[in-house]
Amino acid sequence: MPCGGGDVGLNVWVEKGDLLFYMSRSGVFDENNIFPKLGRVRVRLSPNPFEEGGSFQQELKLEEGFVKITGTKGKLSASVNVWVDVFRPVVHVDVQGSSPVSAQAWYESWRTAPSELTGNARSASSYKWAAPKVSVFPDSVIQESNGVFFYHQNRDLTLFDVIVRQQQLDPIKSKLWNPLKNLTYGGWMSGRDMVVDRKVVIGKYADAPFKGFGLKTKSPSKNIQLSIYFHTDQQEDIAVWKKGLLETVSKAQQSYKTAFARTREWWKQYWQRSYIALNVSKKDSASPVWQVGRNYQLFRYMLGCNAFGNYPTKFNGGLFTYDPVFVDSSYHFTADHRNWGGGVFTAQNQRLVYWPMLKSGDFDMMKPQFEFYQRILGNAEARTKHYWGHNGASFTEQIENFGLPNYAEYGSKRPAGYDPGMEYNKWLEYLWDTSLEFCLMILDQQHFTGVDITEYLPLIESCVVFFDEHYQYLSANRSAAKLDQNGKLVLFPGSAAETYKMAYNPVTTVAGLKTVLERMLALPPQYGSKAQRGRWNEILTRVPPLSFREMQGHRTIAPAQVWERIQNTEIPQLYPVFPYGIYGIGKPDIETAINTWKYDTEAIQNRNHTSWHQDNIFCARLGLTEEAAALTIKKLQDSGRRFPAFWGPGHDWVPDHNWGGSGMIGLQEMLLQYVGDSLYILPAWPDDWDVQFKLHAPKNTVVEGEWKAGKMVSLKVTPEDRKNDVIFSK
Repeated sequence: MPCGGGDVGLNVWVEKGDLLFYMSRSGVFDENNIFPKLGRVRVRLSPNPFEEGGSFQQELKLEEGFVKITGTKGKLSASVNVWVDVFRPVVHVDVQGSSPVSAQAWYESWRTAPSELTGNARSASSYKWAAPKVSVFPDSVIQESNGVFFYHQNRDLTLFDVIVRQQQLDPIKSKLWNPLKNLTYGGWMSGRDMVVDRKVVIGKYADAPFKGFGLKTKSPSKNIQLSIYFHTDQQEDIAVWKKGLLETVSKAQQSYKTAFARTREWWKQYWQRSYIALNVSKKDSASPVWQVGRNYQLFRYMLGCNAFGNYPTKFNGGLFTYDPVFVDSSYHFTADHRNWGGGVFTAQNQRLVYWPMLKSGDFDMMKPQFEFYQRILGNAEARTKHYWGHNGASFTEQIENFGLPNYAEYGSKRPAGYDPGMEYNKWLEYLWDTSLEFCLMILDQQHFTGVDITEYLPLIESCVVFFDEHYQYLSANRSAAKLDQNGKLVLFPGSAAETYKMAYNPVTTVAGLKTVLERMLALPPQYGSKAQRGRWNEILTRVPPLSFREMQGHRTIAPAQVWERIQNTEIPQLYPVFPYGIYGIGKPDIETAINTWKYDTEAIQNRNHTSWHQDNIFCARLGLTEEAAALTIKKLQDSGRRFPAFWGPGHDWVPDHNWGGSGMIGLQEMLLQYVGDSLYILPAWPDDWDVQFKLHAPKNTVVEGEWKAGKMVSLKVTPEDRKNDVIFSK
């Protein structure tokens, strides 16, 4: 069961009478760019009300953001609240018994000695298959001063140094930002009236040997309180780092009396921002439609647990991965494992985690994703200038947390003379246009809220400039002409997602450049000087048009003008529908986009609902109600795991956050779409799905309503004058 807040996530469960939870925190990366857990905590009460033979219940108190565990055995009843302070990186365990109990607590670590990752276990690191083995350095765990102190400090040589050398960037290394150097993370576990138990426990859990470092209560009590405090910093001196940790401890202890109330209030306000609830008056946990509404909320809860993270919520598990043997019985690894790496942020996947936050009004939660690109902008521009001598940020698809291509995907066995700026990788070569989606997200947030995005304008401009300058650079290297006969860019070689490779004018790049540049020019006049805007317009005039083709006798959007090969299962020819919104309800020539969904045989072959597939979103935006509803059910119905929103592994891992994110987006699009000032209500909504909803729209607009028994029971639009822009699609 997930539990979290701020930037900390827990997996909470009770097993054989013991309370256990894994701990994760945003921004924790080791030397190999693994995203490790911060350990596991085990709590045992004596006498134990949670042992077999009594009554037991564990509940995620969704509205207030904590886990409550209750049990009764004989005359003893006890309850335990497990919660994370939203405003400080602290985990709390509060025990209340009907009569005094004793408690033991262990900080459990499986990283107390050096180890090696081999085989599929290497996928947790950025080395993946490209290294025969990956050496993992141990943490330090010390029992002192009635508490357990644990930390990891990255050694001098990290993945950053290895990648800089691999990618021939040593001449500019001093200019590159390195977030792994001296990165130190860990924490302190202590409890009220608890003392150290010097006996170290040795055990094994789910294939991973561990050591447990214990605390115990001085005497039985009706009220027991245990806390774990975290601190992360790039700090060479451990003493200075520890001082920072102790400051966190001191501040948290001073505010403890009000912290739980403040945390619960934050969660209550979070749920008041936005919601989609289906079939509220006829609750049926076996109903796939009811499950869609419930699981939408559960997934949004998991996203809220990293509201204030230093790094974006990871697409491949977020803060809530767990023992891999329960995902794949052949994966006998530690709980630190996740496929596709811990410090690698795959752009095509990450975007689906963040797009739904616009309509759910979670604008503050988008900052970690925007800041991710903002921090690595300098590195992306520096590599462009170093390799090719021109301007612009080259953001690759599988990108490390410091902005350079992933070690394994870059290619360790490369032909002599191959362009060092390119990934030698048939899946990812020339795939760098996903950065345009994040530019559009920033522009959309400004459109929704009016927030000042001046700080991000250099990022957006740099992404656009890269395509303009790089493709003229490539053309000049093979021809005396930099542009085609119509004065347009020759976007070759390109890539339409990972599917249409060595493409000429790929649809994703054309649609992305066209949409982002038009939105830049539509910004309020305070954004960009006259000279800047002149350049934006000039680049826009060089963007080539979309390509079309006939499929089964119908005009459809083509994935590119031409291409060399097809090798994946995406449908990039519908990216002009989502995310770029060139086609859709209320827009010209929607029939061509609908034809693409219906008659493009390659698109039909690649239809899918799992993981990052976006078919539900495409259908919703095209007003294909029956298809959108069926696909949304497949997306958001119960996962089949104990926690119903732990989908996956799909193409990635468990929980699959781009699975949940794409499900959220599709459901939102079924309820509310906008074109210009027009607000389309229920554009792809089944008559027999009852719904209560509250969603956000551009110009600081909030739309609340209830559709019940085939009728709109209520509709509230704020501000009120925006109600004139409503168009009912029923």
